[in-house]
Amino acid sequence: MQTVEANVRHSLEIGGVSTDKLVEEYGTPLMVYDEGMIRRNARAFRSAFESSELDFQVAYASKAFLCKEMARLANEEALSLDVVSGGELYTALEAGFPAARIHFHGNNKSEEELAMALDAEIGCFVVDNFLELEMLHDLASKRNQEVSILLRVTPGVEAHTHEYIMTGQEDSKFGFGLSNGQAETAIQIAARKPQYKLLGIHSHIGSQMFGTEGFDQAIQILTGFVYQMNKKYGLALPVLNVGGGFGVRYTEDDQPLTISEYVTAISESVKKHYTTHELPYPEVWIEPGRSMVAEAGTTLYKVGSKKIIPDLRTYITVDGGMTDNIRPALYQARYQAMLANRPDEDSTELVSVAGKCCESGDMLIWDLMLPPTNYGDILAVFSTGAYGYSMASNYNRIPRPAVVFADKGESRVVIERETYEDLVRKDQ
Repeated sequence: MQTVEANVRHSLEIGGVSTDKLVEEYGTPLMVYDEGMIRRNARAFRSAFESSELDFQVAYASKAFLCKEMARLANEEALSLDVVSGGELYTALEAGFPAARIHFHGNNKSEEELAMALDAEIGCFVVDNFLELEMLHDLASKRNQEVSILLRVTPGVEAHTHEYIMTGQEDSKFGFGLSNGQAETAIQIAARKPQYKLLGIHSHIGSQMFGTEGFDQAIQILTGFVYQMNKKYGLALPVLNVGGGFGVRYTEDDQPLTISEYVTAISESVKKHYTTHELPYPEVWIEPGRSMVAEAGTTLYKVGSKKIIPDLRTYITVDGGMTDNIRPALYQARYQAMLANRPDEDSTELVSVAGKCCESGDMLIWDLMLPPTNYGDILAVFSTGAYGYSMASNYNRIPRPAVVFADKGESRVVIERETYEDLVRKDQ
């Protein structure tokens, strides 16, 4: 979890900027990212792979959080970029991100999205299904354009995580199944298509993985499949993409490994299983998203009303909620928080933190110890940098918050706060 410190004015600091200054300048709710932490995470992934002596690509999974400035940061840190929609692709291109380092994912890419990516000459398509396998090739043939692809496969590994973020099991909407023969059929089709350059295979087994056993199991299965395809069809398949899913700390109960430990385990697993099958080492691709940005993000809210139900519960309400962080309602996600403007005071009051939306399920934190709260206090909720703003909505016609990057005592807006005028701009 990101380090926040009390300064001489007794408020928390993020990226060297006091939260009272941030709130005064930008208002609330406010998403604040420690930019230095994101950059350190990016460098940690690359450094760990450089130590492994494997060829590699680290692609930031932009679905976790994307704006033009985040795409620029990823480029500056020599990352590739994983996009899953035309909108994410458009954002990356508008930010000047090199198209050759963009990988296009998704289980239902439209013809228009595929054409857009072909026009941009992106680096790789991760093909997810038989319709896309044909549609993408037809479009590429009309352009006489060679296209690099990976095939997404489901290895049948069930990750120990929330069922909504498990993706590698056999019963999944993603990818070609290995055990039912669909992956091999897709390999045969792709290998015959003249416009395709078949780089290899892709797999993603799930998110919030606190161990490495699932990765090792998946890599063992994938390596066996690569070996079979090499022996049967003479295919090299030089790229192995093992996805992302590296765990982060949301509460003290979460005990993720370090970035280096995840990468080292993956690298050693690849070497072990490829050596067993006497295969040359592949270029290993990974796709960290949550682990790149989650702990770097903090959401600042202003405390509003308080409801005390004697002998039952005390609710405090903040000026945001499920519109800027739907994860507690969707995944039963848990967070830690504290009063940013009074970090040194003893926590003596058990409260539940409610959002302002007209939904009983709009609860950010159910049980939290805080100092007795007052109207106008600033609540800092930690580790909100992934899938907060990305999944934000305008439910109840609530504008989405501003997003700020803070680093070395300076801050800047990277996404402006929406206004009421923005809410009706498309209305007729």
